[in-house]
Amino acid sequence: MLSIDSGNGLVCEARQIVSPNYDDRPPECDPNLIVIHGISLPPGEFGGPWIDQLFTNMLDSDEHPYFREVADMRVSTHLLIRRDGELVQYVPLSKRAWHCGDSCYEGRDRCNDFSVGIELEGTDDAAYADEQYEQLASVIIALGHAFPSLEKAAIVGHCDIAEGRKTDPGPSFDWPRLRSLLKDSD
Repeated sequence: MLSIDSGNGLVCEARQIVSPNYDDRPPECDPNLIVIHGISLPPGEFGGPWIDQLFTNMLDSDEHPYFREVADMRVSTHLLIRRDGELVQYVPLSKRAWHCGDSCYEGRDRCNDFSVGIELEGTDDAAYADEQYEQLASVIIALGHAFPSLEKAAIVGHCDIAEGRKTDPGPSFDWPRLRSLLKDSD
């Protein structure tokens, strides 16, 4: 099982890469929502340093034509799960990562305030890897153990909180499979 230090918000088994793109959550606002995202840079390509560079404001806009559109964005996530299951952490779980943008869940705006963002390296139309589902389930279980407010948290896609603006993790994400993995761990 993954271990999370609830004091500093770090996942012990994750590779740590510090993003400057985060701040404090509002006072007395514990996370109670888990948001699943999908990301690939450039779109449709996996591997490489590009995601790390995007979340650390180091993406060179001259490296690929698409990067010109996103290089100046100041975004982050708490965690990334690579295709091989590698876990990378950019923002402590106790802090507010900038992963949702304009968003709303059950009438509450500004989902960054009360959510944990988990990116999966992938696209809307390509199957996610077995290792990613296994690692994602492990992360969600560990979050529930480390933070009581996340023990029974809703788990949604970026598409569910930014309807019409975002489509990830897309139709290729197998929600029943994730639910089954989480149920089997009970």
